[in-house]
Amino acid sequence: MNKIVLAFTLVLAIKQLGYSQDQQFTQFYAVPCYINPAFAGASVQSRVSAQYRNQWSAIPGGFSSFNMAYDQYLPNISSGMGLFINYDRAGSGGLKSTGVHYQYAYEARIRRNWFFRPALQFGYVTRSIDFDKLTFYDQMIRDNADQSVEYGGIRPSNYFDFGTGLLTYSQKFWFGVAAFHNNNPDQSLYDGKKAPVMRKYGAHGGVRLRIKSNSLAKLDNYVVIAANFQSQQEFDQMDFGIYYELSPVVLGVWYRGLPIKSNGYGVMNHDAVAILFGFQAARYKFGYSYDVTVSKLGISNSAGSHELSLVYQWANKSNTRSKKIRIMPCAKF
Repeated sequence: MNKIVLAFTLVLAIKQLGYSQDQQFTQFYAVPCYINPAFAGASVQSRVSAQYRNQWSAIPGGFSSFNMAYDQYLPNISSGMGLFINYDRAGSGGLKSTGVHYQYAYEARIRRNWFFRPALQFGYVTRSIDFDKLTFYDQMIRDNADQSVEYGGIRPSNYFDFGTGLLTYSQKFWFGVAAFHNNNPDQSLYDGKKAPVMRKYGAHGGVRLRIKSNSLAKLDNYVVIAANFQSQQEFDQMDFGIYYELSPVVLGVWYRGLPIKSNGYGVMNHDAVAILFGFQAARYKFGYSYDVTVSKLGISNSAGSHELSLVYQWANKSNTRSKKIRIMPCAKF
């Protein structure tokens, strides 16, 4: 019976791909290029970052996402460049999506310690589904036939994707906006049917404040307040959180939801409360976060969500020369 329900749900999902949403991450500043291409090369150092998320681990079939990015600042042309790869797998049918994206950001110095970065992103995405992992109703009434009639017309989907972003920052403050899927690419898995990827908008920002005290005056002791808003068709989401940084440890708490807006069924938009732990050792940064589900789904049904991030940074001569005039205040995880 569970297979029938899952299969039916999957068919509905395939036929309504226009309502699908992009990946979401709690540690979105661990791989900042995901939320805005203008972050490409924004770090003082060259950077490789990776991120894995296991969404609602108690649900059969599971939902998992993976990001990996490389970005670097090029001072000779006042630009940042990045290569971003993302992978997503959803449900028992192995609905998979893999994207490779190139990012370019130009950096303009507005004032002594204030910068502005417009950016472009060009990507190629492929989506597929493994029907061999699903059993449909028509197969069961035909004594488990090898193939369902639903299989007809299914083929992988491949498309180009285009995004843009803007970012401005100073030594303590940053704010950015981004728009993805600007060309509304067709991601349908059915021949002869259209399912455009709806444009996604994002806005994010924050402030980084140093805490001064007699005992901690010589330590890196900061509080970071940050927010990330996303909107894709009728789906809206806000992440708001606060970090405490006492090098080499980072502790944080996040709230995800939009309580001023219901989901259309009279239920308030509360999703999760996340707890984050980060640690930095030399060139490495490691982060772990756990999302406690506070929506109607409940923690007992979902078992929450786990997320891991790993960042490796290194400096070269050009990075070192520009370090004194380029300080990105963005959160670390």
